[in-house]
Amino acid sequence: MNPRTRRQFIRHSACAAASVALPSLASAESAGDKINLAFIGPGGMGTNHIKTMCRRSDVIVSWVCDADSSRAEKGAKLVKELTGQSPRVTADMRRVLDDNAVQAVLMATPDHWHAPGAILAANAGKHVYVEKPCSHNLREGRLMIEAAARNKVAMQVGTQSRSTAHIIGIVEKLRGGIIGDILVAKAWNSQLRVNHGHKPATEPPPELDYELWLGPVPKVPFKSTYHPAHWRWFHHFGAGDFGNDGVHDIDIARWGLGVEQHPNRIIGQGSKLFFDDDQEWPDTLYCAFEYDDAGRTKQLIYEQRDWSPYVQEGHENGCAWYGTEGMVIGGKAKGWQVFGKRNKLVEEIKPPSGPDLAAHHANFFDAIRTGAKLNAGIATNHLSTSLCHLGNIAARTRRALVFDPVREQIIGDADASKLLKREYRGHWAAPAG
Repeated sequence: MNPRTRRQFIRHSACAAASVALPSLASAESAGDKINLAFIGPGGMGTNHIKTMCRRSDVIVSWVCDADSSRAEKGAKLVKELTGQSPRVTADMRRVLDDNAVQAVLMATPDHWHAPGAILAANAGKHVYVEKPCSHNLREGRLMIEAAARNKVAMQVGTQSRSTAHIIGIVEKLRGGIIGDILVAKAWNSQLRVNHGHKPATEPPPELDYELWLGPVPKVPFKSTYHPAHWRWFHHFGAGDFGNDGVHDIDIARWGLGVEQHPNRIIGQGSKLFFDDDQEWPDTLYCAFEYDDAGRTKQLIYEQRDWSPYVQEGHENGCAWYGTEGMVIGGKAKGWQVFGKRNKLVEEIKPPSGPDLAAHHANFFDAIRTGAKLNAGIATNHLSTSLCHLGNIAARTRRALVFDPVREQIIGDADASKLLKREYRGHWAAPAG
């Protein structure tokens, strides 16, 4: 494939879901101008973003924001070490969003802040790079799409596989018919997690402003398992490992399957088979999604075993596509094997490295500067993140779901429908709508 065609594929095929054409950055006089950026949430993945993005010479880091003062100070210190810049530090993102000089924010907060924070930033006219999963619940994703469109800002989601050459390459081959018509895709998350134990409610640590950390969600007593790292395993704050690690692989699987809409039918089984601890989401999960796609039914399957010491089909986190002429098995970290009929190995693709975070950042900045389409824009990612939410709902209710993909509503199940959104307390960050 020639370079021009590859660029077209990245810009169009990777963003086949509805997108908004973005204007170039209004306050930038030329493509060479630096972009004024704020980091919101410089924790684990946030630190990776700082280390990668601070290699760029076209970024001014003006703020580091975190409800944990020690994390904020540590993040600012790292920016200083890497760039010589001295960003301001705050616990309250409103100070960042009130700063007219800030053009973009990188949001790597806990999941329950992703949508509220991204919507606030968009409403303030800031471009947004928000970590995965883009939302805590399905309704939030739609509100994020509307906020980005209404304010004409770029909103990229942190599924960096969408900007990674070898993953783009395998999707190109799938679209080109290398295994015929693809009818089924599978994604899996099979790894050995840790037991979080049983922790009592305690006072939050002095460096954490727990009120700011909670944001617009209803109050619950603090537990040490919530912060600094394990909030994602609780219904109140995260989407379990499906939304944490699984969203990467189910996004790749959906991309290769070629479905650019929500599923019509969902089944799911999930339980804690292994861990005896406080985490609320299943450690073991099996979900299946059926799509009515242009007169043809396709299936997407997700498997999760958070207690497994075994590497499934050579990949701890992987994907497979099954076509009428063969299959592809592989993963974002190690690459892909293409098999023809009767399991004949046709091609093996071994990438030099895993997902390309720097390329994903570059795509975000291209969208800001030139209006280029995002590889993982909010409209695209919403379709993948919603699979996590729908699968979790099916597992929690233990019922098969029928879904209206246009209205984004579960049909005939009031209890399951309640889980498409959440309650917010009266708070300045509660999303409208």
